[in-house]
Amino acid sequence: MKALVWHGKEDIRCDTVTDPEIQDPRDAIIKVTSCAICGSDLHLFHNYIPGMLPGDIMGHETMGEVVEVGSGVDGKLKKGDRIVVPFTIICGECDQCKRGNFSVCETTNRKKHLADKVFGHATAGLFGYTHLTGGYPGGQAEYLRVPFADATHIKVPAGVPDEQLLFLSDIFPTGWQAAVQCDIVPTDTVAIWGCGPVGQMAIRSAILLGANQVIAIDCLPERLSMAEAGGATTINFETESVLERLKELTDGKGPEKCIDCVGMESHVMASLPDTLLDRAKQMVMAESDRPHVLREMIYVCRPGGIISVPGVYSGFSDMMPMGAFMNKGLTMRTGQTHVNRWTDDLLRRIEEGQIDPSFVITHTVPLEQGPEMYQVFRDKRDSCVKVMLRP
Repeated sequence: MKALVWHGKEDIRCDTVTDPEIQDPRDAIIKVTSCAICGSDLHLFHNYIPGMLPGDIMGHETMGEVVEVGSGVDGKLKKGDRIVVPFTIICGECDQCKRGNFSVCETTNRKKHLADKVFGHATAGLFGYTHLTGGYPGGQAEYLRVPFADATHIKVPAGVPDEQLLFLSDIFPTGWQAAVQCDIVPTDTVAIWGCGPVGQMAIRSAILLGANQVIAIDCLPERLSMAEAGGATTINFETESVLERLKELTDGKGPEKCIDCVGMESHVMASLPDTLLDRAKQMVMAESDRPHVLREMIYVCRPGGIISVPGVYSGFSDMMPMGAFMNKGLTMRTGQTHVNRWTDDLLRRIEEGQIDPSFVITHTVPLEQGPEMYQVFRDKRDSCVKVMLRP
């Protein structure tokens, strides 16, 4: 089969690789009908997250048709079923899964000994996302083996196009969880840093959850216009002071809730000296992340507020203003997304027409064009916001 394969830093190729096979009774094999490039994939593309090896298959936003099931799937899936595959691999049986904390499933990370050393405790296994999360082949491919398939799936109806359903795999529940973690009440102002795909979903989620005002911060015109179309007031951080504009929009009090949809690769600007220092440290491997957004959120968030962090961080972040964080009584909520906790509700909202997640797609191309589209997505060329791939 064809698949997008990691060969090293900024080197993704469309290779012919061995077709997946059933390895465990709880496995299923799907024929991939759609997949996507995620902003998190760029962290691997840039080799900022350790644990990738040449030959690893990329991708964790995938859906398709079941073509084979193992004997242990117990009738929960059958050949011909149409499913979205969550990026988190879950057993459905451990203590964390029973609590709905699916992204920290205690069973599915088959490289647990590595993750324990890095994180203290292993997280769940993830598709196509380094050997720290199990080293599982990803879904930017013609076929995908789904481990623990009796639990790791979202069964979806016929008649709804892939474009509307694919993002149940990651970015829609990720944006939704980011907003839910804010405990939004009708008087809240919610400020969202980053108007990429997750940011766009967080904007619409915050509005669906009843926020009084949503403010979106970015610098790319196409992203800002998409945010405005979703109901947000926008700030272009290249032409405006984020601090001053947030004061103006909140009567000097600051937003009650702040969401970081940027993560470890904050934009680097000469006018923001901390971003230059972070980039220099990153280049000499003295720091793994560029956490400018986290610092700014802690500074501007209203006392007693909540900071929600769906943006991916990989290791160590310097110069965190813990004094401000503690003295202002802020709460921070983080984590990879507990996808299956949210998807029944989100699928219902799609079917009822409350939201159509396909709005975020700007490019749909064959899988073979994936390596080129990684570069287009990275460089934000051709007004690229989200890439959907068709195997």
